[in-house]
Amino acid sequence: MASIHKQPGRPFYFCAFSTWDSEGNRWKRHFRSTETGDKREAQEICRAWEKAAKAAHNGRLTPDAAREVIARGVADVFSAASRESLQSRSVRDWCAAWLESKRLESAVTTASRYEGIIARFTEHLGRKADRDISSLTATDVGGFRDTLAKDLSRNSANLAVKTLRVCLGSALKQGLVTSNPANLVDKLKARGESQRRPFTLKEIARVLKAADGSEWRGMTILGIYLGARLTDCARLTWRSVNLETETISFVAKKTGGRLSIPMAKPLVDFFTALPAPDAPDAPIFPKLSTKSASKLSEGFRSVLADAGLAEPPNKRSTGKGRHAAREVSELSFHCLRHAFVSILKATGASEAVAMALAGHETKAISQHYTTLDDATLRAAVDKMPDVTVRAAR
Repeated sequence: MASIHKQPGRPFYFCAFSTWDSEGNRWKRHFRSTETGDKREAQEICRAWEKAAKAAHNGRLTPDAAREVIARGVADVFSAASRESLQSRSVRDWCAAWLESKRLESAVTTASRYEGIIARFTEHLGRKADRDISSLTATDVGGFRDTLAKDLSRNSANLAVKTLRVCLGSALKQGLVTSNPANLVDKLKARGESQRRPFTLKEIARVLKAADGSEWRGMTILGIYLGARLTDCARLTWRSVNLETETISFVAKKTGGRLSIPMAKPLVDFFTALPAPDAPDAPIFPKLSTKSASKLSEGFRSVLADAGLAEPPNKRSTGKGRHAAREVSELSFHCLRHAFVSILKATGASEAVAMALAGHETKAISQHYTTLDDATLRAAVDKMPDVTVRAAR
């Protein structure tokens, strides 16, 4: 039976408890300072040590059990000292609360991606998802990462780690954990997987030629001179286009930020050649505007295949389900966005200017934002080469 004692002249209480000595086949008595002069705190600390000793003797002191004993012991000590209860949330409850906040502040697609990752994480944890969030370890997160890498891809696994870092970082700010275990888990190197890269000017010309006569030609021009994401380009309406000021203004779906981008001459020529409808909210691309993101990606993949830059989409069933790892192409519509930034930098634009035009929120922009006036942005866009001329050759 554990007990506490206070020796004359000593400020702290000592705890007397026993542990089982397997080599000597006997109980061994310990007399250790609790490092506190508060009797209630000392009692809770001593009780936690005794509980751990009994669990070890019974063969039940696993690492998880030890962490639970420590967590409960700390909570009891805190309660004894402050007469209040220490904040506590299960992994499942905290993740649900975090997701709810993300639904309010994130785009629908981003929130949906978070939901999928969290659902897989809690499923991976099993019963441990209902334990206190402070019991989570880097091993739990690392195991989840490795499982995803086998079932999906390294990129998916790395995105999951990044998401958990944010989720558990919020728990750290709330005082629910003392450290973020996801920060201790490294991202996997994307060895053996195709790496996305910017289009070259020659490749863009090939895409424009392959897309000639379809809405994908205009989408490609938008992608290279606007730097916008796939669905933002497809959902663009005539209300966003101002040919008098030669600017395009729209709200980026992913970030929710409003962008106003000066149009390069090839983009102005493209819109001038189109018959403008009477309704300002009419889509620029009537056929593509109604398609889902996955259908749009599939459609552009077909254009790339016609241009000889990708394998045709394979619609045959793999028998592994919709969430199984898929073949990753090094080129996609998003690579036009990368090319937009690369071309801007190659023509002399600073990183802050290139990132501002692409709608990226970066440290460089926040530091130099006051210098990025319309004239500076337009001057950068005007230096971009005319890829439509190359395509017409």
